[in-house]
Amino acid sequence: MTNNDILRRIRYAFDFSDSKMIAIFGLADHKVSREQISAWLKKEDDPSYQSCSDTLLATFLNGLINHKRGKKEGVQPTPEKRLTNNIIFIKLKIALNLKAEDILEIMELASFRLSKHELSAFFRKPGHKHFRECKDQVLRNFIKGTQLKYREDAEPEEAQVKNTQSESTQPKSTTPKTSFKWNPLPRGGAGSDENE
Repeated sequence: MTNNDILRRIRYAFDFSDSKMIAIFGLADHKVSREQISAWLKKEDDPSYQSCSDTLLATFLNGLINHKRGKKEGVQPTPEKRLTNNIIFIKLKIALNLKAEDILEIMELASFRLSKHELSAFFRKPGHKHFRECKDQVLRNFIKGTQLKYREDAEPEEAQVKNTQSESTQPKSTTPKTSFKWNPLPRGGAGSDENE
């Protein structure tokens, strides 16, 4: 996953508006514009797309920690110049004040199973004999589980499958009706104010 992918997924998981994203950067003492947010959230094939650097994503995550946990007085942490999935995972863990059991439950929501031993390896320091690199699949499923836990309109996969199966066995009505289908990914991905 790219930094832009991660930023989009976190935004969607918590249903953050552009204004909220700007405010979160501000909590890390970094000013960004709505145009910048929009450019980072666009897809790569969009002409207005701009790459989100490691430092920018680290700044956003530091701001997210302040947003969720409260901003501490004094000098703010210096954002990392180089991010890894492990560091991103740790920052999200801190922001949400999660214990190992909480994280494993979130992973279960995404139908992804880890042992406590496997999980703890992601939070070891590099060079530790039990350190394990966090792959994209793990981080992606953690953010997906976070979405299912924290986003109000999120629907567990099991319920989606059941609803789909139920609909397929019902006779089709000739009466037009309006239905809403949950979409797990943000439409267009970019700078929309629809969530405000």
